[in-house]
Amino acid sequence: SKLDLVTLKKLFLATYRQFEEKHYFQEAFGGCAKDRDRVHGEVGTNIEAYFFRRLRKRDIWPIFLKLNSYSEDDLFDVIELLYDLVSKPMAEFTKLCPDCGGNHYYLFNKASGQLEFTREINEFLRDYHDGYQLFGGEILSICDPGLEGLLEAEVPMLDPENVDERLKQAVLKYRRHSSSDEEKRESVRALADILEYLKKKYGTSLVKADESDLFQIANRFGI
Repeated sequence: SKLDLVTLKKLFLATYRQFEEKHYFQEAFGGCAKDRDRVHGEVGTNIEAYFFRRLRKRDIWPIFLKLNSYSEDDLFDVIELLYDLVSKPMAEFTKLCPDCGGNHYYLFNKASGQLEFTREINEFLRDYHDGYQLFGGEILSICDPGLEGLLEAEVPMLDPENVDERLKQAVLKYRRHSSSDEEKRESVRALADILEYLKKKYGTSLVKADESDLFQIANRFGI
């Protein structure tokens, strides 16, 4: 069954607690939970200011206190930011910290942490509304049934600047959770431009009627 935003927040919070308890955010936020003024993680001593600087939003940190007021867009932005910050602890100091009595680590693996975080988040993100997935650090809409192969297929290396990168960016812009209707239209226009470029430079192997239909769609619908 599909999840609503309230349930999504509860599942996210449980997942966030799970990763925090396993120290997957210690490299980012530091380790002394009892004295936040002494945090020396990679984000600095003022985590709230860091979240504001990255997201340009107020009242986001601390997550435990602010989560209930999050909009969908806020929640997705926080998930994407946490993906950038998560890292798996690999080696710890032998002595407990005297200030908090906790374990502290000096070696982390970001790729492993991001992989585990993505897997856990996607377990429930795919069941929210029409379905989403965390992919490469961005939350994207899941494509309609039957189109998965089209969007996930490898693109032939034809022209990195004029085709490959433009196609990749068009697909990402269309699927981003924050994309407006106009941005989705821009994505489709970009595909039409790429097709026009390929036709002029390389010719086309499409059946003539198919080629005609594609350009008729682009022209008649103002794309």
